[in-house]
Amino acid sequence: MEHTGPRQWQADVLDSIGSHLREPSTRHTPLRVAVASGHGIGKSALVSQILSWAMSTCDDCRVVVTANTETQLRTKTWPEVGKWARLARNRSWWSVPAMSMYSVEPGREKSWRADATPWSENNTEAFAGLHNKGKRIVLIFDEASSIADKVWEVAEGALTDEDTEIIWLAFGNPTRNTGRFRECFRKFRHLWKTFQIDSRTVEGTNKAYLDEMVQAHGEDSDIVRVRIRGQFPAASAKQFISTADVEAAQARHLRPEQYNFAPVILTCDPAWEGDDELVIAKRQGLHFKVLRTIAKNDNDVEVAAILAGLEDQHQADAVFIDGGYGTGIHSAGKTMGRRRWRIVWFSGESADPGCLNKRAEMWKLTRDWLKEGGALPPDDQVLADDLIAPETVARLDGKIQIESKKDMKARGLPSPNRADALCLSFAFPVSTAKARAGRPTRAIMD
Repeated sequence: MEHTGPRQWQADVLDSIGSHLREPSTRHTPLRVAVASGHGIGKSALVSQILSWAMSTCDDCRVVVTANTETQLRTKTWPEVGKWARLARNRSWWSVPAMSMYSVEPGREKSWRADATPWSENNTEAFAGLHNKGKRIVLIFDEASSIADKVWEVAEGALTDEDTEIIWLAFGNPTRNTGRFRECFRKFRHLWKTFQIDSRTVEGTNKAYLDEMVQAHGEDSDIVRVRIRGQFPAASAKQFISTADVEAAQARHLRPEQYNFAPVILTCDPAWEGDDELVIAKRQGLHFKVLRTIAKNDNDVEVAAILAGLEDQHQADAVFIDGGYGTGIHSAGKTMGRRRWRIVWFSGESADPGCLNKRAEMWKLTRDWLKEGGALPPDDQVLADDLIAPETVARLDGKIQIESKKDMKARGLPSPNRADALCLSFAFPVSTAKARAGRPTRAIMD
């Protein structure tokens, strides 16, 4: 068998690690490398090579490899780790059982080791406790698109040891265009060394089969983008609002005369849990902006007073409040004489027979609004992330159902409060016959 060394893309990743460690100014700063790729490029082999190198060149090195399931680690990743460990000249240094690799030196098995650890949003101690001051830490995310944002955040906060070589690697097919793996190539690209590998450019892949896939599905199809080109999909298979629609809305700039004739609608989406934010927002025609965000606040009277002040300031024609956690705010407003305030139940009946409930109806209307020219603040990335985060739930009756906040939390995503604040503005039709700019106008419906 001919051995020609690493494939070119593997060599490029290895060179980036070597360059980082050779340079005194970067050696003890975290190195972050993200690789989005098509299938069959030798990802598991590179993970295993890096693990073997890291363990063999630094005493008491600590390595943690995680993936979306234990099955992935046990049946795919770790057998490859074991293979490369057995091929190494120093194979006698290690014991390699099913989910770990550690030094056989007496007393070193706990300090000089690598572990395969399935991620769990509710059990992040394996990442929070990842410290190895003065030595080397390697953290590898396999199938990184499927790893919850919460795990990324915990890992990020744990890699803080000074005078330590810290290497964080994320590999995977780019199956989702939301989440932290996606943001390695977008929002956080200034922090990550990124590679996007097209399977057709890699030595040893089946080019004829890959060409058949392209011919069958099209160069720009999501299946080719994800499985061959290493590109993120235009829209995840279950994603309800596309990234393209949100980005287009962020790029729109409206003149006041394009929306100031429309009814002014204020919305209030209360905080769902302790780490969520309460959002008060305003939509007028095709224009939308968040007016206030407040950390979870159980003082309904205080929130109602803030909302009332904004209602007066913006001369609102309607105020819609999420009924899930907003009944107290609504009651306080009624006591203040606020007649335009109205509770909206997301679980309530939809006016659209194609939608399961009120929530699905409002999200559908929001999606339509974006396609029809709605404008979003270009600097509000939280709102943008909220809008593209929820997925659809498949139903036999074909009705639109939007993923619940609880299920989003289970995927490691925050409650989409800012997006819900926009969706609330479509709860019910609103009319106005106010005088704007000092002159009367005809009644407008929204």
